[in-house]
This record gives sequence, C-alpha cells and structure tokens, in this order.
Amino acid sequence: MAHQINTATCTSCDACQPECPNVAIRVKGGLYLINDKKCNDCEGHFDEPQCVAICPIDGCITEV
Repeated sequence: MAHQINTATCTSCDACQPECPNVAIRVKGGLYLINDKKCNDCEGHFDEPQCVAICPIDGCITEV
C-alpha cells in the first residue's frame, strides 16, 4: 500500500524526503506529496516505511 501526507498537519520539515529510497516524495507548491506509483512501503529496503518512522508529527503520514 502507498502512503499519503496530510498537508494540513505537515510542517514541511523535510525529514521524510531524503529518507525515501524510492524517491517518491516531492515538493509541489510548498506541499510535500507522495507519488503512489513510486511508493511501495519501502519493501525490499526496510522493515517499515521510513517516511512514517522519521516524521516528527504523529499521524501526518498515513497508509492509503
């Protein structure tokens, strides 16, 4: 399953973008977005999605 960033709670801290091994996170118009075609929950790289693990805002990044 892919993940999405809740743009209402995201503080644009940029912690998640460099952690994504699939380069699925980008900034558009000042908002962080996850490309659901690239996001694979970090399968084959890590045991858990790194964006969720690193995000300082609880519940900001959720599974779609």
